[in-house]
Amino acid sequence: MLKAVLFDMDGVIVDTEPLHHKAYNMMFETFNIDVSDSLYQSFTGKSTIDTCRSLCSHFSLNDDPELLVKQKRENFAHLFFNDSGLQLIDGVLDLIKDYHKNGLTLVLASSASMFTIKSVFDRFDLDQYFVDKLSGADLKASKPHPEIFEKAAKSSGFKRNECIVIEDSTNGIKAANKAGIYCIGFDSKHSKNQDYTYANKVISDFESISFEKIRTILN
Repeated sequence: MLKAVLFDMDGVIVDTEPLHHKAYNMMFETFNIDVSDSLYQSFTGKSTIDTCRSLCSHFSLNDDPELLVKQKRENFAHLFFNDSGLQLIDGVLDLIKDYHKNGLTLVLASSASMFTIKSVFDRFDLDQYFVDKLSGADLKASKPHPEIFEKAAKSSGFKRNECIVIEDSTNGIKAANKAGIYCIGFDSKHSKNQDYTYANKVISDFESISFEKIRTILN
């Protein structure tokens, strides 16, 4: 029986990707590296530190990856508080309220930094609906490693076969699959070149997974 829902954040709850893209591009310019669209998209779902480690390796940079992380996060913080375009994904607040009202336990499991997570949750007043928030940046391994969803399920207080994951990225879907948790792949206009092969169910809008429509999904 379905007891808990583990939400990804970027691309599912809020579309911070345009801000991240701007912040990364500003950082690329600072370190004078030319990152192709395909290379950038391959980092979707990965933590910032893992992305910066990959960049340092790919471009043979002598800089410490932490220096790239610091620059990118400074760029993002500036954009977050000065760019008015940041909004919740259409329909997700209604979905969150629907699940919460019907007694499902909600946990946030995102590759974003805790700073970004807290900033989003404060801006949109989401803490009241979630019992916990986990950042992949605080863990040993990032998606597609299953650690974040294993910990999120444990944090919910329920078994993995009583949880579902809502994800939009290839790496996140693979992580849920490796954790043995039913995964709903959210294929939206914000998702680009992502692979939903390992998702148990693929959707393009949140109305299709209202509580009434998925409450028996694990039965």
